[in-house]
Amino acid sequence: MKKKKRIKKTTLLASIVIALIALSLLVPGIVIAQEEPIPFPEVENSSSVVNIILLLTILSIAPAILLMMTCFTRIIIVLSFTRSGIGAQQMPPNQVLIGLALFLTFFIMQPVLSEINREAYRPLMQGEITTQEALDRGKKPLKEFMLKNTYSQDLNLFIELSGKEAPETYDELPMTTVVPALAISELKRGFQMGFFILIPFIVIDMIVASTLMSMGMMMLPPTMISLPFKVLLFVLVDGWSLTVKTLVESFGG
Repeated sequence: MKKKKRIKKTTLLASIVIALIALSLLVPGIVIAQEEPIPFPEVENSSSVVNIILLLTILSIAPAILLMMTCFTRIIIVLSFTRSGIGAQQMPPNQVLIGLALFLTFFIMQPVLSEINREAYRPLMQGEITTQEALDRGKKPLKEFMLKNTYSQDLNLFIELSGKEAPETYDELPMTTVVPALAISELKRGFQMGFFILIPFIVIDMIVASTLMSMGMMMLPPTMISLPFKVLLFVLVDGWSLTVKTLVESFGG
């Protein structure tokens, strides 16, 4: 036992000595490395730095652009109302609804994105136009889409709230006025479509509830019995296809 303890102590001391020697060898190198100045790349063209900052800014506000300047808001509201009408809690899950809403958004916005790519992005990458000209060209088709799907009363509301004189045409409105007006219009349309989607499901709930009451089964939750019938009805009428078709056609697609 004593020999084992001595061996352990000797091994521990040897390890400590080796570690101290290695540290003493590394410290001068670290100090010398810290004394040398850190080389920074020289920026020859300041416009590249501005472009990088602009790109990072756009990426940081990309979720807000997707939510407020496209058709995503209306789509996700209608899909959420559909799930609520069926009464299947988290089925389909949020990830599925958001994924479907994203791809429907890209499908509906494809003509607008293609025009932005053709008129603004490609000329900018080829050096034919400046960044400001690309922004102006890219904003035009997006603004046309937004104005097409915005109620005039919502535009007038934000013109009035801004305290500025109304322009001769809505095309002259700034994006700071068009974007919130579009958001309110999309919320209105989404809730209107959701109302009509909920009606057949409410009718089924009422029929099931009245049937259970007439049978004296008042302690049995009506939603438990009506859920299979609502799912069956939705599948028989091909509800998802009808919902998606109605959404796409509501944007003039």
